[in-house]
Amino acid sequence: MSIPTVHPFAFDPTYGLSLEELLALKAPQAPAGFDAFWQARYARALAVQQAPRRRPSPLSHPDFRVEELFYTSTDGVRIGGWILTPAREKVRRGIVVGHGYGGREAPDFDFPVRDAVLVFPCFRGLSKSPHPPISPQSHWHVLHDIDKPEKYVIGGCVEDLWIAVSALLALYPDLAGRIGYSGISFGGGLGALAMPFDPRIDRGFLEVPTFGNRPLWLTLPTTGSAAAVQIYRKRHPQVDATLRLFDAATAATRITAPMLVAVARFDPAVAPPCQFSIANALPPSKFNETFILDAGHFDYPDSAAQHALLSQKIRRFFEVP
Repeated sequence: MSIPTVHPFAFDPTYGLSLEELLALKAPQAPAGFDAFWQARYARALAVQQAPRRRPSPLSHPDFRVEELFYTSTDGVRIGGWILTPAREKVRRGIVVGHGYGGREAPDFDFPVRDAVLVFPCFRGLSKSPHPPISPQSHWHVLHDIDKPEKYVIGGCVEDLWIAVSALLALYPDLAGRIGYSGISFGGGLGALAMPFDPRIDRGFLEVPTFGNRPLWLTLPTTGSAAAVQIYRKRHPQVDATLRLFDAATAATRITAPMLVAVARFDPAVAPPCQFSIANALPPSKFNETFILDAGHFDYPDSAAQHALLSQKIRRFFEVP
């Protein structure tokens, strides 16, 4: 283990918690109406005519046919991204890959699964999916309509994820039952919120996921999007009602598909207690695994070796017999 001890932050990104303490964290109880809220949103997303459209991309890669992908999400939002189709491998599954709060400027050609159709959507307001007045800046994006649970931008992003699955199945209907999800940080939190209510996603990988254990998330110093919400909440405490509906740890208690979750002991952007709360919340299953990183959102000596091992696990996790 090489948890960083030297860093430039004015707070301790381990928050002083031992591994035992992190593993003991529990998810907050669901507020009244939690399941009905998300089930209604999922039904609404399924009814959208997503009209996926592909066109050649100026990007290229020897292992994939690279295309830009566009589809329509809820509220008429146009979502842009990429779709990679294996050039030589037989297609065995599809995977929707979510991005962090920095957005995405290109698909991840190093994604460790090579026999899958990979969809890289940009969630509403970010990168290839601009949608004014939603800000592309994370500290403003995370506040967009936060006082209106039905309109909060995070819910729209979850719908973008569900409709990415719909678009993938519209293009490759034979992949039904073999659709996975992979998301990091912001995309990890969205995945935890989305997966309990979408039976089409048969397994998921989340890396350093955010939005977990909102009561803690609101109190821990951070460089990430939580900092903006903490400032806003001081003047608008009523947003707690919204945030309880958007707690990724609460949602994770309802995930039944196999899960691989990578969580970090040290992370200045997504507090480790919030990450562990998501991983710990998953129902007990021999198919679930928690992989512990020394740090997230920060360079550290063993990063390359740990991520190489994690890549092997991701590849095996998404294998189709």
